[in-house]
Amino acid sequence: MPEPRPIELVCPAGALPSLKAAVDNGADCVYTGLKDNTNARNFGGLNFDDKSLREGIRYARERGVKVLLAVNTYPQGASWQRWTAAIDKAADLGVFAVILADPGLMQYAQRTHPQLRLHLSVQGSATNYEAINFYHEHFGVQRAVLPRVLALAQIEQVIRNTPIEIEVFGYGALCVMVEGRCALSSYVTGDSPNVSGVCSPARAVRWEQSADGLESRLDGVLIDRFGPGEKAGYPTLCKGRFEVEGETYYAIEEPTSLNTVELLPRLIDMGVRAVKIEGRQRSPAYVAQVTRVWRDAIDAALRDAAGFEVRAGWTAELRKLSEGQMHTLGAYYRPWK
Repeated sequence: MPEPRPIELVCPAGALPSLKAAVDNGADCVYTGLKDNTNARNFGGLNFDDKSLREGIRYARERGVKVLLAVNTYPQGASWQRWTAAIDKAADLGVFAVILADPGLMQYAQRTHPQLRLHLSVQGSATNYEAINFYHEHFGVQRAVLPRVLALAQIEQVIRNTPIEIEVFGYGALCVMVEGRCALSSYVTGDSPNVSGVCSPARAVRWEQSADGLESRLDGVLIDRFGPGEKAGYPTLCKGRFEVEGETYYAIEEPTSLNTVELLPRLIDMGVRAVKIEGRQRSPAYVAQVTRVWRDAIDAALRDAAGFEVRAGWTAELRKLSEGQMHTLGAYYRPWK
């Protein structure tokens, strides 16, 4: 394995073709999940069985890329063995690290596979250095993925006060809530994303053509209505349009993508250890394009941070792949913080 870069590019791998696309286009790490609810992207047709994961690890390793396995949902008493079996599989197959949220699983991994590297998932909802240091001291966690609700000044404070590596989201869909704490999907569908492994489970999603347009529903609740030619997104409650005091609009969150390319020199200077691209549910073509742009951008920032400028081509490419074809710095840009 080559020496790690000062800041790593961590890319999504929803299946083997996406893993290969990320590896071939410059990822330093890829993150994956198994074909069950032990990970937070439990969609049909997504994720890895034993054979494909073994092949993915081989393909990545031969090219100097690390494979991370997300086991980042919360086991229940009756199904505990499914999650511990996922940890055992990760250790047996030789993944670089396991991404965990549940402290009980961290304890199991630490005791059963002490050589296995542990990362704290964003689903762990650790938003301050005291929480992150707790996981480090008690379970030996070596990296934490921060939720997308912290301003840059808050991220900098965390980095100054913890000995472990910090990973932040750089590009992809936003989550309006602190990840791991959202109850919106549970409220409508009865299924918790933290247990079932998916926000807006497919069993609850319905598309219906009405006289007023194409309607998306979640467990019977109208989430959105799309006119002719309007791009229809997957229905999640936080990104639906709702009638509020006589007006219909995106009342909670507009469909837009986080894009922090312009912040790269600042993130590197702060000591951020890794930038994560969201999108395990996206296509291999998406993964290839986003990875290629971010590889170019990170390399440019590492060569000349002072002279770094966002290239028009990067912005145009990423905008085509964004939700609503719009970008935002999200919570990172809060100048009053």
